[in-house]
Order: sequence, then C-alpha cells, then structure tokens
Amino acid sequence: MGTNQSWGGRFTQAPDTLVAQFTDSQTYDRILYRQDILASQAHARMLGTQGVLTQDEAKTLIEGLSKVLAEIEAGKFTWRASLEDVHMNIEARLTELVGSVGKKLHTGRSRNDQVGLTFRLFVADEMTVWQDKLRALIETLCTKAKAEQTTLLPGLTHLQPAQPICLAHHLLAYAWMFKRDCERIDDAKKRVRISPLGAAALAGTTYPLNPYEVAKDVGFPAVYPNSLDAVSDRDFVIEALSCASILMMHCSRLCEEFILWAHPSFAFLTLPDAYATGSSIMPQKKNPDVCELVRGKSGRVYGHLLGILTVMKGLPLAYNRDMQEDKEGFFDTTTTVINSLGVLTGLITHLTFRRDRMLAACKQGFLNATELADYLTQKGLPFREAHHVTGRAVALAESKGVCLEDLDLPTLQSLDPRIAEDVYPVLDPKTAVARRETLGGTGPVSVAKQIEDLTQWLNHA
Repeated sequence: MGTNQSWGGRFTQAPDTLVAQFTDSQTYDRILYRQDILASQAHARMLGTQGVLTQDEAKTLIEGLSKVLAEIEAGKFTWRASLEDVHMNIEARLTELVGSVGKKLHTGRSRNDQVGLTFRLFVADEMTVWQDKLRALIETLCTKAKAEQTTLLPGLTHLQPAQPICLAHHLLAYAWMFKRDCERIDDAKKRVRISPLGAAALAGTTYPLNPYEVAKDVGFPAVYPNSLDAVSDRDFVIEALSCASILMMHCSRLCEEFILWAHPSFAFLTLPDAYATGSSIMPQKKNPDVCELVRGKSGRVYGHLLGILTVMKGLPLAYNRDMQEDKEGFFDTTTTVINSLGVLTGLITHLTFRRDRMLAACKQGFLNATELADYLTQKGLPFREAHHVTGRAVALAESKGVCLEDLDLPTLQSLDPRIAEDVYPVLDPKTAVARRETLGGTGPVSVAKQIEDLTQWLNHA
C-alpha cells in the first residue's frame, strides 16, 4: 500500500507530489478548526444518544476533541500536508490521542456533509462579527450626527449644487444604509444556519442518525430536507459574499465623499493625521489613503463573489472538488470587511468637519432656487410657472455675478409681482433646511427623530 490517505484503501500508489501539493487545503482551511471540532463533538454526542456508539465511546471522542482543540490553540498542534485538510488532520490527531475509537468518529457522515456544516458555522460566526462592526460604525455616525445637527452643507445631485441640507442628515443616510446591511445579514444567516449533517456523501445514511439533534447542539434552527441539496449547496457562501459586497459598496461611497471633501476645492473636512499618509516626494501632501484603500477593496470583495458564482454555475449534483474554491475567497473577504469597517469607524471618530467651508459653499450654485419656486407656488403661481420664473431669476443673478438673495426687491418683482419683502428669509439656507420637516427630511425635528430611532434600534439589536 503506497498511501496513508484516509481514503486510500483502493489505491496502490500515493498521490504524485505535485498532486498532493495541488490538493492540499490545510494551509488555509485550518482556520476552521474550532467549528470543525464543535461539529464533530455534536456528531459524536448524537451517535452516543442514538446508540450507534456507546456512551463511553462518545464521551472519549468528545473529550479527545477538546484536547485537540487545546493543542491547536496552544500552538502545539502539528499540521500535516499529507492529510490534506483541517478535518483529516484533526481526526488523525484524535485517533493518536484516544486510540482506535477515534476511527469511529466518522461513522454515518462524509467529508461532504462534515465540511458543509463546519464551513456554515464559520460563515455564520463571521457574519455576526460583521454585524458587530456595522453597529459600531452606525453608533459612531449617530454620535457625529448629534454634534452636527445645525451644520449646513450643500446637498448634491449629479455632483452639482442642489439644495442645502444639514450635515447630520447626510451622515445619517449612511447610518441607514449600514442598518440595512445588518438586517440583510440577519436574513441571509437564516439560510446559512441550516445543518447538512446526516446527508453523508449525497444519499443519506443507513445509520439511525438524528440530524435535528446535531443542528440544535451547534445552534442551528434547521436541517436540509434533501441530502443532494445539502452537500451541493453553496448558496450560503454566495449570499454572504453578496452581503459583503453591498456593505463594501456603501463603505466605498462614503469614502469617496470623504476623499472629495478632503480636497482643497471642497475643504469640508480635515483628515486626522493617524488616518492619512504623506508623499515620498511632495512634502505638502496629505493623502486619504485609508479611504482609497477601502474604496479599492470593495472591488476585491466583488471579485470573490463573482469567483464563486463562476465556480458554481456549471457544477452537476452533488459534491465536486471545485467547491473547495469557496473558502479562500470568503476568508479574504471576511478579513477585508472586518478591517474596513474597523478603520472606517476610527476615521469617522477623529474626523474634523469644516463648518465654515460648508456654509460658504451653500452660498454657491443657487441652492435656494427651489425655495423661491416653492415661495411663488405658495403665492398662488402653478409650480411649473414658478419653476420658469425662478429659472429666469437664476439666469439674471448669474449674469450679475450675485446670489439670488442679493437681487433687490424691484428686480425680483420685475420677474413676478407676487414677490414681496418676505422672500428674503425664505432664501436663507438655514430657513430652507428648517422648513423641511416631512418624514425623513433634513429638518431638525426629522433629523433628531432619525437619531432617536437609530439609537433605539442599536439598543435592541
């Protein structure tokens, strides 16, 4: 016999050295050790309960697996490439510790359903960490918003001046996005947290297993109703990567705005030194590298999502080794998401906003034009006509190089006699913001309610 592989009974020759290296996954999937041991202990416990193993055998396996866990966490575990993956490395060490009973651990299961449960546990755990990081980011945005409820800045559409809003409202828009990310992850976890154990290789097993017991033991509320689907499914990874891609898109959009705002043309904020870098040649530079990296890493996460979709699109039922490619992309993604959310939270905590620059920018680009149109509408002019009159007012002010509020009353009245002295308070950007108290608007009452609602959600999430 030329191979020591667990599956080597029918083989007379060991794998070629290059093949062994090519198929070796323990170099990266060893990160799953904790979840694999948890799942194996649940499986052993169930085997004992069902009488497939004796209670003493099950106890020996459970205690032996705890010893393996302790060795790994103490850095005393020897990983062997010849055993291919985390699962066989753990089983082999277990057998060394407890003897031949260790060889009974795999009774009634295959690596197909074993890997499926182990990886699902890991994905669910990591998605919970994402949610913790998202809540910290939302809390930071709410804290900043509380301090900026009276700060005005230009709201943009098409990256052009549109209407004045308050900075708190702008920050809260991202807080609501990240809240949706948390909720999206919650929904996806319902489909991640389904146990495939009991499906064995693809057809189920002849042993009297109780898959519900294993699922309950590991904290999963459901089991797969179809053994083929159980070992073939990687939707849970795809959904997780989709959630990660969307939340990274939100991070990227926020970072893009900070990059713009840090530019001297805007100068809406000052980057903290600890979250910026300099240039090797230009002494004056203060580069928003943190924001740029988060923006760039969103593409990295998208790539992993596309990668697993491409892997899965042509696979027949049931398990195929192609599916081993589901892990490295997710491992890289979860590291990217956790680090990005953490660094973005720190950046926002230490950002300084230039309120004077934001207010000055509200005077450029005729952001109060809609206020004049609404004013005329309230005076009885149909909105489309009011829109036309206001457009003429903007053109006139632009030709004179002044703002709308700088046009004197006779000039405004030459455009429409309904305009009176009371138009000037309406054209003040502070008034424009204060008047917008519709649900979700930028007015102070609306913004305060948003902060309250998000805070209550954080307290109960």
